[in-house]
Amino acid sequence: MNNEELFKKEQEKWISKISLKNNFQLADIHLVAGIDIAYWTEAELDYGVCCIVVLDFNTKQIIEEVEYRGQIDVPYISGYLAFRELPLVIEAVKKLQSEPDLYMFDGNGYLHYRHMGIATHASFYLKKPTIGVAKSYLKIKDTDFQMPKNEIGDFTYIEIDGEVYGAVMRTRKDVKPIFISCGNWIDLETSIKITLHFIEKNSRLPITTRYADLATHESRRKYNP
Repeated sequence: MNNEELFKKEQEKWISKISLKNNFQLADIHLVAGIDIAYWTEAELDYGVCCIVVLDFNTKQIIEEVEYRGQIDVPYISGYLAFRELPLVIEAVKKLQSEPDLYMFDGNGYLHYRHMGIATHASFYLKKPTIGVAKSYLKIKDTDFQMPKNEIGDFTYIEIDGEVYGAVMRTRKDVKPIFISCGNWIDLETSIKITLHFIEKNSRLPITTRYADLATHESRRKYNP
């Protein structure tokens, strides 16, 4: 059995355990973590760094930042990115002093060929609600999305074969939208609400994943100047 077959079997094991319902009250969300990963090649070996930025939900102030750098042994296979990224995520989470109530990923969750994007897959290991926020659209079954109106906060559902996979949302006027999907233990409406809560005027991305994205670029420059 090759890697792809093994990965698919692992994903299928978790699919029935996904819950698109909140297992929390919004008032109980105090700390939210943004996660992103950057890659580079050094001496013909692949490396990655996972950065996590934890923010206070109410004040939006940064509480903690950690990173974990490691060699990447899993090749990139479309649809199975979680297997490449998850080892870095788990090690980075171990370095946290705080305990986030929710994790937001720069990537997809339920909006995935088998509903097992990194945000969903990681939830089973983090044991916390998760949200996926992607900068570009993962096209599934040749299905296009309907562009939301050019108004901040407007969104349209991404529906494929009669099932809602996620939403495309406009966070700034005259700027490309973002793609939001549930990770696990959260519904789409709450995922949208939390994402919009962390949007600020200088970026189309929520500051959770934006800060994590900026941190990964800085770390990559440090390790691979």
